[in-house]
Amino acid sequence: MTELTKRSAWLDTLLLLVLATVLVFPLFRLEYLNNWPSIESTFIADARMLADRLPHPGWQPMWYCGTRFDYIYPPALRYGTALIAKFANVSTARAYHLFSGAFYIIGIAGVYWMVRIGKRSRWAAILAAVWVAVLSPSFLLLPNVRHDSGYWVPQRLHVLMAWGEGPHISALSVLGVALAVTFIALRGGSRIALAAAASLCALTVAINFYGATSLAIFFPIVAWSVWVGRPEPAVWLRALGIAALAYGLSAFWLTPSYLRITTANLRLVSLPGSNGARLAMMAVAAVFCAVTWRWARRRPDRAWTVFVAGAALIVTVYVIGFIDFGFRVLGDAQRLIPELDMVLILAFLEILWILWNRRAVRLLVVAAALFASFPAIRYLRHAYYPFPKAEHVENQYEYRIGQWVHDNLPGERVLPSGTVRFWFDAWFDNAQLDGGSAQGMLNQILPDAEWQIPVGDRGEIAVLWMQALGTDAVIVPDRTSFEPYHDYHKPEKFRGVVPVLYDDQHGTVIYRIPRRYPGIGRVVEAGQLSAIGRINGGEDVGRLTRYVAAVDSPGQSPTPVQWKSFDEVDIQAQVPSGRSVLLQETYDPAWHAYENGRPLAIRPEPVMSFILIDVPAGNHTIQLLFETPLENRIGQMVSGLALLVVAWLIFRRPKIS
Repeated sequence: MTELTKRSAWLDTLLLLVLATVLVFPLFRLEYLNNWPSIESTFIADARMLADRLPHPGWQPMWYCGTRFDYIYPPALRYGTALIAKFANVSTARAYHLFSGAFYIIGIAGVYWMVRIGKRSRWAAILAAVWVAVLSPSFLLLPNVRHDSGYWVPQRLHVLMAWGEGPHISALSVLGVALAVTFIALRGGSRIALAAAASLCALTVAINFYGATSLAIFFPIVAWSVWVGRPEPAVWLRALGIAALAYGLSAFWLTPSYLRITTANLRLVSLPGSNGARLAMMAVAAVFCAVTWRWARRRPDRAWTVFVAGAALIVTVYVIGFIDFGFRVLGDAQRLIPELDMVLILAFLEILWILWNRRAVRLLVVAAALFASFPAIRYLRHAYYPFPKAEHVENQYEYRIGQWVHDNLPGERVLPSGTVRFWFDAWFDNAQLDGGSAQGMLNQILPDAEWQIPVGDRGEIAVLWMQALGTDAVIVPDRTSFEPYHDYHKPEKFRGVVPVLYDDQHGTVIYRIPRRYPGIGRVVEAGQLSAIGRINGGEDVGRLTRYVAAVDSPGQSPTPVQWKSFDEVDIQAQVPSGRSVLLQETYDPAWHAYENGRPLAIRPEPVMSFILIDVPAGNHTIQLLFETPLENRIGQMVSGLALLVVAWLIFRRPKIS
């Protein structure tokens, strides 16, 4: 770029940032959105717990009978929100909206830079960024999506505000800049471009996995489009270098077990892909490669057109094929509708650009551009519609239920549902059997329980499950409650089965789950547990009954458990001969037990995968510590090396010949 071109590019960027800020300005002043069913509560609660425990807890005891804190979600959004809350001295709800708002406006400018660098056209870049900010072409193809968005608010903003897709949209916002710099790096740009491309790709993945999915789609298309124009091995070597360096920067959190747990839990949030759909997608990609190879080989001027065609083709087949034809490649493809909007805009713009070069149809091109822009008027007339503000949060149903549990059942594990589950830890440290982010669930027996308890029609089985999982109370809203989701199919099944602790007189009842004594510490006969075997499905009443009888056997003494931090817990236990200490917290090999500095044997109990500690008879004070897993320590070293490589690429002085 010449100095004049650079100046115009930065001026355009500034103007686009101002435009985007005006469009979402209420987001920067928002604390609580009056949209309580939104899953943004999950990220707010997660960030609040992190902000209270910086720099980094290793364990998360509040969700899913315990899981690794890293498993809950990628780190960038949760740390960004927590740090804003901590240092700006604002609530995590406000910090979350500041974070997502800042990334949203960066994303509009990111589209500009992607087109400006990819296509090398200022006016195409401006128009693309403006259209992405105000239009959703997917509304033409998907009537249900159009009807879901009041006043045709663009999907990029609609899913952010209506459905809590802050992480996804923030990752998509980084993606445009990442692809822009990747174009520079693959075209033979500087070492700084290589380092920046890897860093931005790593940041995209560190914010959200749907952003990572988009990156996995777009990045190879960028590499292909550049390589077709300049078929040199160096292009693919640079692409591999960017990918390797991006993973190196992510290695401290993106561990093998993280990928394994996330993959296992995908079945809880989306149906698996089909081999037929994957083969068909591979065939579509092969045809695209064959056609573009013939059309654009050694024509670097056509690289942008190849990229746009490939991105539009693959994303359209991926998303529309899933929604209209059940064409399931991987995950929930409809979550990528904002990406579909972006690539359709780029494709339409490219068609207009090609036609513009034919002088005879320029008026038609202008008319088409104006006609395409027309739906934006409806949105712009109601631009602040997506930002309803909640007042008097302390009177909100979710807050009142969470506060009652915090005040009356301190330290006890409780099972909430619906929006109460979403917001259960947004203001208070309330341990729950469920949690906010299913992909982070370590204990794989929980899905059976979490289906059986709300869906099953027998209260006795639900109670057995909660007794087995160390749960002291359950929050049950019926159809008349303020709860919008109504997870319980038969909320009346608990009446007369267990005692009532609290009734809000508006359809929500909190029931006490009878147990020998509250808490998650027990003294058990390990051999008796081993004889039970694994639970076989949600209605395995026989094994559940035997397990509860073994865990809550008569004659036990209380076994107090005190959490000193998320990573440290003390247990006081009076242990008869031949017995072991059971902590009804999910086992992980990173937990280590000590007494007076001496290591104790620790292992998973065989039924519920909780922690079992073998000790001799007597009174014991046991300290459990969650220590950084080996794979994370290795990952930290890899990330440290990757940071050194990035620094070397940026600061190394070129040799003077």
